[in-house]
Amino acid sequence: MHDPRVRPLLDELAVEYETRYGDLFGRGAAAEELNRYPAEEFEAPGGALLIIQENGESVAGGAYRRYDAETAEFKRIWTHSAHRRRGLARRVLAELERLAAKRGYRSVYLTTGPRQPEAKHLYLNTGYTAQFDLTADPETIGPLAFTKDLAVLAGGQAQDRGAEPRFTGSSSVR
Repeated sequence: MHDPRVRPLLDELAVEYETRYGDLFGRGAAAEELNRYPAEEFEAPGGALLIIQENGESVAGGAYRRYDAETAEFKRIWTHSAHRRRGLARRVLAELERLAAKRGYRSVYLTTGPRQPEAKHLYLNTGYTAQFDLTADPETIGPLAFTKDLAVLAGGQAQDRGAEPRFTGSSSVR
């Protein structure tokens, strides 16, 4: 998480959190949230950090940490605002799932905020199960929790609607 390639994504994520949630959680809550977990929790063997770069620029990324012995918790799945609507978050999600399954995790737990409908729809459309009432006003729920069973991953291959993410060309993964 201290890698300089991560900083642009986290900086923009902080702005996004402040813009969307400043009046809900108070000013400064974004920085507090982004610094909640020590960077070591995202290191191997229990964690992982993924960055997609194009032409040397970090455009998307995500990470996971150990939630419990069999569950990875995905955090900070993010696409830079200039690179959205290209399927990058879906690629990050699929690769994080593949890595977590390869490292022996059997399930994923993640949360998103009530003012991030794009994330909610991404998770629902990629096989995650909502752990909340989908008909309720999201702001009455707080963080929106999702889970996914990684048993759908066979032999380490992502089964996201039949497509396995490929990280080729000018993009690189770390």
